[in-house]
Amino acid sequence: MWISPEDVLLAGALWITERANPYFILQKRKGHGDGGGGLAGLLVGTLDVVLDSSARMAPYRILYQTPESLVYSIIAHGTSRKEITEHWEWLEHNMLQTLSIFENENDITTFVKGKVQVEDDDTDKFKEASAKFRKLFGMPEEEKLVNYYSCSYWKGKVPRQGWLYLSINHLCFYSYLLGKEAKLVVRWADITQLEKSATLLLPDAIKVSTRNKEHVFSVFLNINETFKLAEQLANIAMRQLLDNKGFEEDRSLPKLKKKAKSERYRALFRLPKDEKLDGHTDCTLWTPFNKMHILGQMFVSTNYICFTSKEETLCSLIIPLREVNNQTFVNVFFKSRMCVQVYSQHGSVLSSSPQHSVGSEGERTFNLNDSSVPTATQALMTMYRHRTPEEFNPKLAKEFLKEQAWKTHFTEYGQGVCMYRTEKTKELVLQGIPESMRGELWLLFSGAINEMATHPGYYEDLVEKSMGKYNLATEEIERDLHRSLPEHPAFQNEMGIAALRRVLTAYAFRNPNIGYCQAMNIVTSVLLLYSKEEEAFWLLVALCERMLPDYYNTRVVGALVDQGVFEELAREYVPQLYDCMQDLGVISTISLSWFLTIFLSVMPFESAVVVVDCFFYDGIKVIFQLALSVLDANIHQLLSCKDDGEAMTVLGRYLDSVSNKDSTLPPIPHLHSLLTDNGEPHPEVDIFKLARSSYEKFGSIRADVIEQMRFKQRLRVIQTIEDTTKRNVVRTQKITSKSKELYVLFKAEHLTSCYWGGSSNPTERHDPSLPYLEQYRIDVEQFKDLFSLLFPWANGAHSESLAVRFFRLLDQNGDALINFREFINGFGVLCHGDLTEKLKMFYKVHVLPGECSVKKLNAPEYRHYLKLWNQDTKSTQENTKDLPKLNQSQFIELCKTLYSMFSEDVAEQELYHATATVASLLLEMGEVGKLFSSCSREERSQEHKPEDGNSDPTASPDAQDLGDFSNPPHLEQGDEESEQLPPMQDIKLEDSSPKDTPASSAMLISDDETKDDTSMSSYSVLSAGSHELD
Repeated sequence: MWISPEDVLLAGALWITERANPYFILQKRKGHGDGGGGLAGLLVGTLDVVLDSSARMAPYRILYQTPESLVYSIIAHGTSRKEITEHWEWLEHNMLQTLSIFENENDITTFVKGKVQVEDDDTDKFKEASAKFRKLFGMPEEEKLVNYYSCSYWKGKVPRQGWLYLSINHLCFYSYLLGKEAKLVVRWADITQLEKSATLLLPDAIKVSTRNKEHVFSVFLNINETFKLAEQLANIAMRQLLDNKGFEEDRSLPKLKKKAKSERYRALFRLPKDEKLDGHTDCTLWTPFNKMHILGQMFVSTNYICFTSKEETLCSLIIPLREVNNQTFVNVFFKSRMCVQVYSQHGSVLSSSPQHSVGSEGERTFNLNDSSVPTATQALMTMYRHRTPEEFNPKLAKEFLKEQAWKTHFTEYGQGVCMYRTEKTKELVLQGIPESMRGELWLLFSGAINEMATHPGYYEDLVEKSMGKYNLATEEIERDLHRSLPEHPAFQNEMGIAALRRVLTAYAFRNPNIGYCQAMNIVTSVLLLYSKEEEAFWLLVALCERMLPDYYNTRVVGALVDQGVFEELAREYVPQLYDCMQDLGVISTISLSWFLTIFLSVMPFESAVVVVDCFFYDGIKVIFQLALSVLDANIHQLLSCKDDGEAMTVLGRYLDSVSNKDSTLPPIPHLHSLLTDNGEPHPEVDIFKLARSSYEKFGSIRADVIEQMRFKQRLRVIQTIEDTTKRNVVRTQKITSKSKELYVLFKAEHLTSCYWGGSSNPTERHDPSLPYLEQYRIDVEQFKDLFSLLFPWANGAHSESLAVRFFRLLDQNGDALINFREFINGFGVLCHGDLTEKLKMFYKVHVLPGECSVKKLNAPEYRHYLKLWNQDTKSTQENTKDLPKLNQSQFIELCKTLYSMFSEDVAEQELYHATATVASLLLEMGEVGKLFSSCSREERSQEHKPEDGNSDPTASPDAQDLGDFSNPPHLEQGDEESEQLPPMQDIKLEDSSPKDTPASSAMLISDDETKDDTSMSSYSVLSAGSHELD
């Protein structure tokens, strides 16, 4: 079989060469088969036999070697000559001729290893480890092993050498040393902290923390690989807790590696979320603007070819394959002397993208035709820009110079998606983007232009579908529309408000998981000022789904994560201020308002848009840099603050003073809520100087470091949310002192059902948008387990059927799932309710019609029964008389369940016999009442007998009026009636009675008597005694 290439230094030791060519060698192990190789072969063969089978060597192998190298690589091995010969012939027929084309040995080696590369999970060794993992920890087949590593686990002060198993849902460790066994199983969803630690004793260790304990693992062969994989699996678990994403994801090791590479690739070049990296390689890029080759890496995916230089920010390039037309030919230079050059018809390397260049202002219109979906095709700012060309204005002159600088840059470096992005591009952004080009460049730098180009007509379809629809998100949008930049004239009329409404509503329908969140209206209103309506929509998509992930959901998890990252950065970059800010509690207050609106709500408008310029170009690091610069500029004032109010006033006054002297816009009043005192205003601060200062002082912050910090903080934030949810549940549902433990157990059952399947989809069981008491839900199989463990009624032969009945009672909406509120209410009645409540519950369980099976029900009959005792919808106390009546078969089932709960304890004998006596009397009363009811019906039938002599009792209207108290037609046909009820031969009430007192069993109705009495099959009502007939 083919294997991943492994290096071998001595190819001839213990092996005999049978075939060879310039690149490959086929060998047989000494001591195998005929002509074993003398004494050496005998020794080798003996050694192979004595060793364990898992350590034996395959008798045949194929080695790869280039002519000038001394290092060999095993690429295949086999247990038979036939198997290894097939591999050898394949190499001769398919590889030898191809390898002769290559001139560079490194390229030959790369090509061969790429051809014979085999994923680790296909090897017998991995399959053996997977089987061992499931056996050791009792895991089902659904729990797939991702990878395993040799390491030491520090149990107390003693290290235990063993194996660390990383599966899709658990981290496990096993060790067996000197007769002592050590096992550890931790859910990824329970991990609160995962980090690499380095101490003098343990230079390389991984610390895994849960709510109750810390676990330390060390002595890894490759700690970086282990930590990255553990980080990925823990991140997926957090995503499952947050929004259910990840349950259906393929988490095999190759898929996880590819996913991690694709995520870095998309983040680096701001590509759509569904773009997957196919491969990357070192290369040089010829840049026509400086006539040089730039060393870097080329990345290739389905729809893009991208390049980034080795030296960060020196040059990057994105080439969408949709931009390559038929007149283009491709040819590129790599280390293997191949060259791929992409030429446009103008001769420059894809320097322009005329499809997406911005037209003149005269071409921008506002489309409100009745025949199509009304959308704004003009940036709102162009409608409110007042120019006075006859009057000399230095600001307009400076704006004109900026426009000329950008046009010159486009001429030299290209315009559109395929523009070369260099240090000069960054410098122009820091100098300020011209008002007329802001929308185009935001679209370009954010990557939103790619999604808009590949989804033509998508926004108009969304607008059309969402028009006239109302839900919670649209109500919130309507409430916030007039709070969105109310000081700007564009949003003081219906045209701007309508455009804002359409964009926000369309996004709410596109992504119902987010819907609408406060602060989205402020950001979107600014996007509409500089972009067309459809462009603003795609910018919002890029912002919410890629650049600020999880910021705008109901729990603003992304903003809380970045708040933690900001605290870490503040501790590192402004340590003298960090302790003071923590004591005042200011960081948590400022970060949310600054980050959620990208400084738009705390800075003057004309200054804040410069921050947005930098943010779209460089990402989230700009927000962190700027926030640190604001703290650093006010460090002395903040250190002297006595409370958080004073600190907020200092920061508010500073941000209010940030100005943009180059802005050509008319002054817009800034409604800053933090400035609450009447002190002297802060001296003006130039926004361009502040932005440049942030790059100079804190520009060393790297995007990959931020992602590492985000992972650490995401664990903390999501687990904090889970703990808060648990505290709220315990506080609101204080039915028992063990509510906390019950919630943990209920959640564990929920997660188990999501991990290993069940009768419903994991996304149906967990809905984070619901109240915390209803987020987690379990199905009937999980409820059976909890019922048998916790409920006092869970004993006897009828325990399982009782659990199913009880589940149906608690499942008030009939969706075959129950949430924690329903579970704890039922548990509270059984364990802490008074005797009357328990009897009512026991009675209700047996009233439900139909067989004991659980499925989604919408039948009116089922809903009718549930409405009778749904306490949540009733304001009055339920009356016993309002309960529905039991028929005879239901009462017999109730008695059988009740009898099964008694044990053999002598103290229970008297109660048991009393219960049996009462049950027998009730059954007899029911029979007597049924006989009276039958006689009365016959008398009434005779009184109303028609003259034609028809004596059919079913034709009597009075008989039909008896309702539940009358027998069904054809009482005498016992066979037909017996088909409507369960077989009576299974009902043996006396069998469950202890045999101590023979007299007690005589008080019960025997099984034979039941079968002989044909009237037992009638639909009689227990309470239908003589008083009911009256």
